[in-house]
Amino acid sequence: MFELIWPLIIVVGSNIIYNICTKSTPSNVNAFGTLAITYIIGALVSFLIFIYMVKPENVLTELSNINWTSIDLGIAIVGLEVGYIYMYRAGWKISTGSLVANICLACSLLIVGVLLYKEHISITQILGIIVCSVGLILITR
Repeated sequence: MFELIWPLIIVVGSNIIYNICTKSTPSNVNAFGTLAITYIIGALVSFLIFIYMVKPENVLTELSNINWTSIDLGIAIVGLEVGYIYMYRAGWKISTGSLVANICLACSLLIVGVLLYKEHISITQILGIIVCSVGLILITR
């Protein structure tokens, strides 16, 4: 059970910190400048943990296994980060901005799961999309 819970705790805890930081980013700071520093720190932390986990002698072997997903993920992360910064700068509240974005994401990923991964969508999930849609209308009014 802990194997299922600890990643969720990391995602939720990190998202709380993430949204506080993006909401608190000064409006007079260039969004891409602040992201550059963010990614330098993130890259450094990731690389140090990577070296620790694979041992220095295995770094090149591990790096040779990387494919296109790392490049696309990097581009997607920039879009995600700058989207949140500009969303908060546009006036979204921290209590609703992330909620609206994540509800839209969850509903979209249901469709992606069906179209790209041949996942089954249940009546309950369709009802969930409808409830989320109603919730979005209520939250954004």
